[in-house]
Amino acid sequence: MLSSILTEEQIKKIHNASLTILEKTGIHIPHEQMLQMFSDSGAKVDFNTKIVKIPGSLVEKSLKIASKKFILYGRDLAKTAEFGYGKRNYNSTAGQASWVEAIGEKRRYTTLEDVKTATRFADALDWINMPGAMSDPHELDVSWRSVEVLAEMIRNTTKPVTFWFHNRAATKYIIDMLIALRGSAEKAEKYPLCYPFFEPISPLKFPFNGIDLIFETARINLPVPIGPMAQMGMSAPMSITATLAQQNAEILAGICMTQLIKPGMPICYGGTCHAFDMASTQLIFGGPEQAILGVAMTQMGKHYGFPVYINVGLTDSKRADAQAGIEAGITLSFGAAAGADIFGHMGICGVDQGSSLDILLMQNEIISYTESTLRKLDFSDKAFALDEIAARGPGGNFIDTDFTAENFRKELWFPKLIDRSYYQAWMDNKALSMEDRCKLKKEEILKNHKPEPVSSALNNTLTEIVNEAKKELGVTPKK
Repeated sequence: MLSSILTEEQIKKIHNASLTILEKTGIHIPHEQMLQMFSDSGAKVDFNTKIVKIPGSLVEKSLKIASKKFILYGRDLAKTAEFGYGKRNYNSTAGQASWVEAIGEKRRYTTLEDVKTATRFADALDWINMPGAMSDPHELDVSWRSVEVLAEMIRNTTKPVTFWFHNRAATKYIIDMLIALRGSAEKAEKYPLCYPFFEPISPLKFPFNGIDLIFETARINLPVPIGPMAQMGMSAPMSITATLAQQNAEILAGICMTQLIKPGMPICYGGTCHAFDMASTQLIFGGPEQAILGVAMTQMGKHYGFPVYINVGLTDSKRADAQAGIEAGITLSFGAAAGADIFGHMGICGVDQGSSLDILLMQNEIISYTESTLRKLDFSDKAFALDEIAARGPGGNFIDTDFTAENFRKELWFPKLIDRSYYQAWMDNKALSMEDRCKLKKEEILKNHKPEPVSSALNNTLTEIVNEAKKELGVTPKK
């Protein structure tokens, strides 16, 4: 399995190319306070064009002081997502505009009810240790949307969560909510529940709100994943190496910003670039280029010592079918073998075409399969079973031995959705496809899984904070 693609010399060439981009071309930053902070730190700032040219010395300083390990904690502190500790983490998507209720049927806009459903659903999945909202609810005003989304996520899972932060004003209430959850600002900082995804706009631009809200999350020093989505052939040159260099430059610029706002702020390196499909005119989620980009970006992030986020394990398919299995399985296997810390936004139907619980279920199975391939092997004398081999000798079998009974559960991976039955048994069970099995399992989980409820006191506090955010940000709360 390919776990590396770049040599040390090639990593240095990409790094140097990124420094050249930052020093010569620069980054567009439409945020006056951030521009002043760069200027005060020795960068060349044009306050009219808002272009910042960042010296290599500032990049190196920022790389040195940024924190490179962090842990997210669920409402249940025993449920965690660990970054920089050699662990692999999996999240469902932070939110899509559309929802696919049934594969192959018409999409609709996502709702707050979808947030509740998606969060509760992921709470039941063994390999999704960071449920995502999977919905960016259109019926909620964007000025306070993220506050109510987080409240519902806290109510519907005991795991750490991910969702979209939209602006600084709403983020103030998000921080208040996190403090209320933990009991104090100090505990909210010690046990972070979530992080704001900081997404530059390729090529070489940053959004005002994305920068602005980091000043607010710095109150409790929330970790920050920095993940542009440079698209080779569209928002980056049609060259894998150029795309790597540009994506890396954008991440390095983001790291500089976070460290100017709060030195030591924890960072996750987001190597989430893609190729652009000249046939369909959209980015590619599951092509071979994505496996290459995922491995290469993992190497770049690890070169700097950061935990790494890559977009693998995704699919261009709109169904839980063979194409989805090929694309998600192969790209995830490459990325996991390369040593990344977190992978993709699981549960996306096609390329950001909508959220699908069916797709998420299939990906949960693929994750389980991939994790099993990366298991540690037992090389103890007992595991070699030489006495067993001697006892059965040439021509024997081991089906009825105590050794087999004692070991098969740990030596074999047992799927929950993949079919291994005899043909007639499969026929007798209605000849179900993977799509069929995903649908049936989805219905079972939605019917039966109940997350651990929040206390009445916390529930009331969440409601109060949401209503205050609506009132303060100009929307009268519904009664």
